[in-house]
Amino acid sequence: MSNIQDKVVVIMGASSGIGEATTKKLAQEGAKLVIAARREDRLKALVESLPNAEVSYAVADVSNKEEVQAVVDLAVEKYGRIDVLYNNAGIMPTAPLSEKRFDEWRQMLDINIMGVLNGIAAVLPIMKQQQSGHIIATDSVAGHVVYPESAVYCGTKFAVRAIMEGLRQEERENNIRSTIVSPGAVSTELYTTINDPKNREWVKNLMDTEGFSLKSSDIADAVAYAISTPETVAVSEILIRPTKQVI
Repeated sequence: MSNIQDKVVVIMGASSGIGEATTKKLAQEGAKLVIAARREDRLKALVESLPNAEVSYAVADVSNKEEVQAVVDLAVEKYGRIDVLYNNAGIMPTAPLSEKRFDEWRQMLDINIMGVLNGIAAVLPIMKQQQSGHIIATDSVAGHVVYPESAVYCGTKFAVRAIMEGLRQEERENNIRSTIVSPGAVSTELYTTINDPKNREWVKNLMDTEGFSLKSSDIADAVAYAISTPETVAVSEILIRPTKQVI
């Protein structure tokens, strides 16, 4: 029997890409899933594609703490506990700082940072009461290195890395584990959140070049590995790149 079998897992940002692949992977392993994202049509189609799995969905924007709390409440109402929260939602509208894209900066802060904090805040009381739990966040190679025209995006991912390490230190005595999964280039829809035409086309071409990007399922496998480890094992960070990636 899988160590994931019957674990109650909440996945935020589940409607496509890494979140969708992780939903499929964990469903295959027998997890009990509550998934959320903004696009209800995608969530509904994903649930319908897994007829033999135990999957519920709710529509939620991670930047809205009440909507995130409602997803967590749904999981607790349905199963009485939450074993894993996976904060996966994120955007990447990269552009030079000189362009002063204030709206994009605020959106990245709200989704990439506050989205993670909203998830943590919603599940921590439950996990502390349980004296067990696992909180995972999708970080990025950009949370470990900085590169031009991505300063704010990198800043949000460095922040997630710091927040998750702080969570580990604060909650280790409560048997709550934290993990960040930091992918390099992954072939997903993330590039569509880039509004700068030149940067968007460059990233899209990279995604389309064989061998220069990971598949969403590669990251899903890493998430499943972290979840499957014993409670006495804390996998704090997984940094995963395409073999040919430079940064």
